[in-house]
Amino acid sequence: MTSLFQSHQLGALTLPNRVVMAPMSRVRAAPGGLATPSMATYYAQRATAGLIVSEGVQPSLIGQSNPGTPGLHTEEQQASWRPVTEAVHANGGRIFAQLMHGGRVSHPDTTGFQPVGPSAVPAVGEVFTPTGPQPTPVPRALETAEVPEHARSYAEAARRAVDAGFDGVELHGANGYLISQFLSTNANLRTDRYGGSVAHRIRFAVEAVSATVEAVGAARTGIRLSPGGTFWGVRETDVTELYTALLGELARLEVAYVHLEATADEEVLVALRRAWPGTLVMNPVLPMGPKQTGRSEADHWLGLGADLISFGRAFIANPDLVERLRTGAPLAPVDEATYYQGGDAGYLTYPALQYSA
Repeated sequence: MTSLFQSHQLGALTLPNRVVMAPMSRVRAAPGGLATPSMATYYAQRATAGLIVSEGVQPSLIGQSNPGTPGLHTEEQQASWRPVTEAVHANGGRIFAQLMHGGRVSHPDTTGFQPVGPSAVPAVGEVFTPTGPQPTPVPRALETAEVPEHARSYAEAARRAVDAGFDGVELHGANGYLISQFLSTNANLRTDRYGGSVAHRIRFAVEAVSATVEAVGAARTGIRLSPGGTFWGVRETDVTELYTALLGELARLEVAYVHLEATADEEVLVALRRAWPGTLVMNPVLPMGPKQTGRSEADHWLGLGADLISFGRAFIANPDLVERLRTGAPLAPVDEATYYQGGDAGYLTYPALQYSA
């Protein structure tokens, strides 16, 4: 069976192991959506991962979901990421930027704009704002002529990411954000070419990926998906058909990888593995569930055909996660109270184990 510690070729990158640091919002950007020196330290501490995928980075101001998140839509933001990517590379790592357009999961108090989405259907729940959680507002339904500019925003941010030193980008097509909203059967009530049938509902995702591939190349482009996920109230009534069709288009574009979350039954996910001919990153544990991914979950999915395994919360408290997994050392627990509070506590303060030579 494939080992978690075997190398893997991802485009031009040789990953020294199959451990991926999953994207996780830590809301510690500086005002203006700028990356910070602490962010450079945080990612560099975790550079032994085969691949790091950054926290969600907004490709436009209207695409920002939460306050305190970084962007890649201004020159200043682009420049602020350069020390981050240089620090990761100096420690021998590889890093992709996750591009995340929140769509309807946003608030005017955060961006100054009414959120946009495929239809005027609000998300379920409360969204973070500068003054605390507030109910999600009704988004403005995008006009047909506007949709392509939002697809292109991923490509424009991808170009900035590569110019800032990222090795590639991952489009956030999961968890109820904009791409996921277009895939949905209840957030997307459109009757134009972007809604209705499976072929129409995957169109936005395909256009966003196509534009990104054209901008930075297929080998630098991945996408994260959550088949059947119900984040922020999205629903999909035809999961296998929908994602099989989408994977067919992504295969035609020859993207670097598809990153699946375990949001559907294992039988469905295994069928999607068979439908996808390229590198598959598997995230075996739900982001907000009671468990965190460990060695047993990783080995299980490697046995089912995944190529790479992404770890989320385990990487927060264990900057040396790869070595802990390799040696069987215990994993440090996460202090959830520090997830989104800002500052370096619970961010840079988790120590690595001391290993004897």
